[in-house]
Amino acid sequence: MVERDALRGRVAVVTGAGRGIGEAIARGYAREGAIVCCSARTESEIQATVHAIEREGGRAFAVSADVTDAASVTRMLATTIERAGGLDILVINAGVSLDRRTVEQSDPDRWRQTLEVNLFGAYHCARLAIPHLRRRGGGKIIAIGSGLGHSSFGGTSAYSCSKAALWMLVRILADEVRADGITVNELVPGPVRTQVGQGTPGPQSRVMTLAEEWVKTPDDVVPLALFLATQPNPGPTGQSFSLTRRTF
Repeated sequence: MVERDALRGRVAVVTGAGRGIGEAIARGYAREGAIVCCSARTESEIQATVHAIEREGGRAFAVSADVTDAASVTRMLATTIERAGGLDILVINAGVSLDRRTVEQSDPDRWRQTLEVNLFGAYHCARLAIPHLRRRGGGKIIAIGSGLGHSSFGGTSAYSCSKAALWMLVRILADEVRADGITVNELVPGPVRTQVGQGTPGPQSRVMTLAEEWVKTPDDVVPLALFLATQPNPGPTGQSFSLTRRTF
């Protein structure tokens, strides 16, 4: 069980914080005392998240950024350091699912764009955050993965391949930064009612018919995100923590 104010004095960056899972995690971290940088491409959405946090008595600020652009990520992190004094937690949540057709029918540009956001965006965020986390003597990188990164489902090739590669990146990063006191883990939400349909195989209506699955709200993901953010250093790393029943 996470203690109240468990993140007091910590600084967190949450990408894709304008809605869905990212918004819920940003608000959950702020309620536990963290200063949260809420980042996404759409300024109005992250400002709304910040206003919601402030109404609840938390501290947050918005930084518009495109995770596919390393220079934009660099500015996001520099602003975080300037405004909050450091970085302790990075939640890599920004993601898209742009092509839900078979490989034969897929659009190469949309396929590539999915990987640009879900994989290269995660790469840019992690690579550029590591020096800041190291300066704090350690920290947490939490990547929002998917059950589709662990098992196949037709019509999801772009999304599934991007998440499978993200899971490998998590494990490799965990090995590389273990000595710095930085832990890297994957959080698999399973089916969640969001615009992206995070972790869902095909149309949301199809997921709803899977009686064995827990179809969640974004707020249902927050307790596991808090658990990962509050583990000791050193703590679990290179692991996948799942809220889905889908077989890996």
